[in-house]
Amino acid sequence: MVLLVLVLAQAAYLVYLNGQVTDADHRIATAASQDARAADDLKKRIGALEQQAARSMDVTAVSTAVLPSVFRIDVPEGTATAFAINRPAGGGTDLLTNFHVVEGLWKVGRRDAAIEHDDQRFSVHIVRVDENSDLALLHADQKFPAVTRAPKQVEVGTAVLLIGAPLGLTQSVTSGVVSAIRNDIPGDAGKTFIQFDAAINPGNSGGPVVNAEKQVVGVAAAKANGAEGIGLAIPISVACQSFGIC
Repeated sequence: MVLLVLVLAQAAYLVYLNGQVTDADHRIATAASQDARAADDLKKRIGALEQQAARSMDVTAVSTAVLPSVFRIDVPEGTATAFAINRPAGGGTDLLTNFHVVEGLWKVGRRDAAIEHDDQRFSVHIVRVDENSDLALLHADQKFPAVTRAPKQVEVGTAVLLIGAPLGLTQSVTSGVVSAIRNDIPGDAGKTFIQFDAAINPGNSGGPVVNAEKQVVGVAAAKANGAEGIGLAIPISVACQSFGIC
C-alpha cells in the first residue's frame, strides 16, 4: 500500500513538472512573439523617420548647391530659366529648358540664345527639341556645374525647391511639397506631370524642381490659370529619355 502511494505521488509530481515545463515553454514562445512584434514595430518607426527626414529639407544647403547650375535665358519674347544637366565627353555643358521658351527662335530657324548668371552672359545653341514633351536641349561651350538627376520618381509629400528667374529675377528660390503625380491635365491627357505647391510665376519655366538630396526631379513647365499653389513640372525622366543625356 505504501509503495502504491509513493508511485502515485511520483506520478502526480511528474505531471506537475510537465505542466511547469509546458507553461515555461508557452511563456518563452509568448515573449519571443512579443519581441518579434516589437522589433517589427521598431523597424517601421525607423522607416517612417527615414522617410520624414528625406522629405524635410535644408533649404539653404540645397539652394546653395544648385544655384550655380541655374541660368536666366533671354529670348525675344522675354526671359525664362534653364539649368545645366550634363557635362558631355566632347566638352561644354548640356542644359535643359522648356520648348515653349525657345519656340519662337526654333520656328524661324534660329538656333542661338543667351543665358545669364551672376551678370555674366554666355551663348547657347539649341541642339534638339521635343515639342510633344515641351522640352529643349541646349549646349554651351563653357563648363558649368551640372545638377544630378533623381534616380526615381518623386513621391507625393516630398519637400521640393523651385529655382529660377521669375519675371527675370535671377536666383529666386521658392519651396513647397509635391501635391500629386498627375496624368489627367486637360489638353495633355496621358502625359505625366508633377504637381507642386511652391510659388511659380512667368519666367520660372524651364527651371529645376529639386529634392532634399539636391537632385532634380522635374522641369518647371506651367502654373494653373486663376489659381495659386498649383504648379506643374515635367518629370526629369522624360527629359532623360527624350535626349539621352542622363
